[in-house]
Amino acid sequence: MLGDPGTVYTSGKGSSAAGLTASVMRDPVSRNFVMEGGAMVLADGGVVCIDDFDKVWKNDRVAIHEAMEQQTISIAKVTNIAEEINFFSFLILAAANSNIDFMPTILSRFDMIFIIKDEHNEQRDMTLAKHVMNVHLSAHTQMQTTEGEIELNKLKKYISFCRAKCGPRLSAEAAEKLKNRYILMRSGARDHERESDKRCAIPLQQLEAIIRISESLAKMKLQPFATESDVDEALRLFQVSTLDAALSGSLSGVEGFTTQEDQEMLSRIEKQLKRRFAIGSQVSEHSIVQDLHQTGGSKYPEHAIYKVLHLMMRRGEIQHRMQRKVLYRIK
Repeated sequence: MLGDPGTVYTSGKGSSAAGLTASVMRDPVSRNFVMEGGAMVLADGGVVCIDDFDKVWKNDRVAIHEAMEQQTISIAKVTNIAEEINFFSFLILAAANSNIDFMPTILSRFDMIFIIKDEHNEQRDMTLAKHVMNVHLSAHTQMQTTEGEIELNKLKKYISFCRAKCGPRLSAEAAEKLKNRYILMRSGARDHERESDKRCAIPLQQLEAIIRISESLAKMKLQPFATESDVDEALRLFQVSTLDAALSGSLSGVEGFTTQEDQEMLSRIEKQLKRRFAIGSQVSEHSIVQDLHQTGGSKYPEHAIYKVLHLMMRRGEIQHRMQRKVLYRIK
């Protein structure tokens, strides 16, 4: 389903760098090189939905960083190795396992991060079960709407109209309120640091995220300005998503949210790895991870060990060999 508001769905290992952004292909008929757009190009003006984001290869996740940060995609021309920059506008909705080792620079680009836990609740389980069953019912049943619901086609047209006709900005009153509330949130984070003895600041990037959410709420109502009520709702959404995840420690490693305790643990893991893994030698990745995870008095978390290995790879200290099963230490 393409167009505005189009949605492009991609999942797992099929979400390669070229599949998500763009690639240069040779046309089988003309034999000329042509650009083939990926999901983000096709969803220009719409939404990119990425399921199983944790199964996308790490190198391919890096490839979408520019698109997420600058809304541009660079393509290297085959003939003269120049770069062609194209501007795209899209929203990314990604789902992944929470224990995956995401690059902080990518994770911090998401305006809202929700940690979803599978907690048993009879009423909610019943609601989810009914929803899953309804998805598998006949098409006729799915087309039926309950009182108060908006027809899908009408909702698409409304979203398209909002995007085309409305570009709200913060009102002076809303901007003043957001500034004061942001200062209070920073103060609350400092209080949390003193009580828990953990570092957990709120970076300036998150203030920009709250502004975007506030303006989006105003756009849905076709308002020329985002009001104080829009700021209140944006702050509430930020509180129950990214901020709660950060204070609980679930965003360890993300820019601005890494605790001092976590940094010290990662440093200890790196020292243990280098002690057991001499320069010029190679070792099974699974074996060394399990060794640090299961033996000794430390018993470090697996996700933390993989994070250190990833950081060492980025610094060029180790590399994968033998179908990514063996690690070789370079320096």
